[in-house]
Amino acid sequence: MSDPDSAQPAAGSTSADDDGGRDGRTSAEVTERGPVDATGESLHPAARAKRTEHVGRFVPFAAGIAALVIALVLGIVIALRGLFEIDEEWAEDIFTLRGPIGDLFAYGMNALGGGVIGVFVVPITIAVILLVVRRPWAALYFVTASAASALIVQLLKNLFGRSRPEDIIVLSDFGSFPSGHVANAATIAVTIGIIVPRGWVWFWGVVYTVLMAISRTYLGAHWITDTIGGAMVGAGAALLVWTVFAQRMERERLTRAAEIAERNGAFAASHVTPPAVPRA
Repeated sequence: MSDPDSAQPAAGSTSADDDGGRDGRTSAEVTERGPVDATGESLHPAARAKRTEHVGRFVPFAAGIAALVIALVLGIVIALRGLFEIDEEWAEDIFTLRGPIGDLFAYGMNALGGGVIGVFVVPITIAVILLVVRRPWAALYFVTASAASALIVQLLKNLFGRSRPEDIIVLSDFGSFPSGHVANAATIAVTIGIIVPRGWVWFWGVVYTVLMAISRTYLGAHWITDTIGGAMVGAGAALLVWTVFAQRMERERLTRAAEIAERNGAFAASHVTPPAVPRA
């Protein structure tokens, strides 16, 4: 009777301790491929360079132009015909909701999206965080997109000079179209969504932008069409500026992901019992 302990694997089979892993790749192939990101894509320098070269920029460029054109056309239509029926109906409905709780929400959003907090504290804080996590190109992209969005808003405000609602209950500058607060919110939502491409980031970005739009009409600072124009400007500016920084940001993101993957791999290897011994 043969000894079970002396049984050898059948020809062509692969044991757990052989160079081939469960996915059939050899250790040499794993080493060549390098660490991988959350999607299983290789973070090897050659693979990162190839992915960076193929970053698509036409779609965001076209979408950014389209968003700005929509905002411009909407402003022209408003200048020619005045208020839309939806502007008046929305204002009547939203004003009926005014009260202590609504005021707390709306004034809080007003401070968060404008003034010293919205113009300086929030953008600088986000930029500093990106620098701390070693994403300087992302930080520069965010600051540039925010500045571009604010500039376009002021140009359109002075171009159309739309009057604000009479029931406004907060101090605001000249020009109702487009909404600067909503443009700023949309810029933040799109830029952070591009920098951190996760579904939950986009979701909360949309929620933040919608809440900002509601708060602006609640305060009587804008008509509802002003907020639509603001969202188009903010998103359009963020997309257009992204086309300039796209490849640099992708290279930076992949490099950072590779560093984190290698660090996590080293940490895991140092905490196994016994410690993992590198193959000869």
